[in-house]
Amino acid sequence: MTHDEPLYLETLAEFACTLVASYDVSTVLADLTHRLTKVLDLIGCGVTLAKDGRLEYVTGVPEKIAALEREQVETQLGPCVTAYQTGETVAVEDLQDRADQWPSFVALAQRLGVRATAGIPMHLEGESVGAIDLYSVSPRAWTDRDLAAATVMANMATAYLLNASLYDRQRRLAEQLKTALESRIVIEQAKGVLANEHSISVDDAFERLRRHARTHGASVRAVAEAVVTVGLRPD
Repeated sequence: MTHDEPLYLETLAEFACTLVASYDVSTVLADLTHRLTKVLDLIGCGVTLAKDGRLEYVTGVPEKIAALEREQVETQLGPCVTAYQTGETVAVEDLQDRADQWPSFVALAQRLGVRATAGIPMHLEGESVGAIDLYSVSPRAWTDRDLAAATVMANMATAYLLNASLYDRQRRLAEQLKTALESRIVIEQAKGVLANEHSISVDDAFERLRRHARTHGASVRAVAEAVVTVGLRPD
């Protein structure tokens, strides 16, 4: 069975719009698994991401698919693990053929009524960072078109991760700049207070702040805030 082309294109368009807006990564990945399940007419879909060289469960729909994802995370065996480790798509037409390779995973899949699966690696800058798993209730010869569609959506999921990482980095930088600016303001205020009260230069006032901070194991900003707010007067 090939994928639902109109739904696939609609999904790509909607998620492209999401990429330039504010979003929560876990919510987007969960939505992506729902959409991919419909696009490829699957029983379900799951996402795992790498952490310290091991895959960790992120999301899976429906719940029995989540159980299969957690099984792979627990044993580090299964299609998503192999896809992640090799960096290549793992397409299994009938899971019974992999019973020796992934015994506990295949046994659980059979109990849950899953017969076929495909693991799609997620790549970032040439390295595997996770995998998307596709699940079918009957043996399925995965077509090149289906796997290509799933790969595009896996790349899209990776783009969300990269974009979120860049956004987080920019946010942290903005916070650091804001903190630095606030520190500079309060330090300048404290220097002015000390310079005015002791008739010294602002450079000497700053040296008093710095010396007091070093002696008492505090930051210059903390000493400056104490000067401005509670009347501390370093010698």
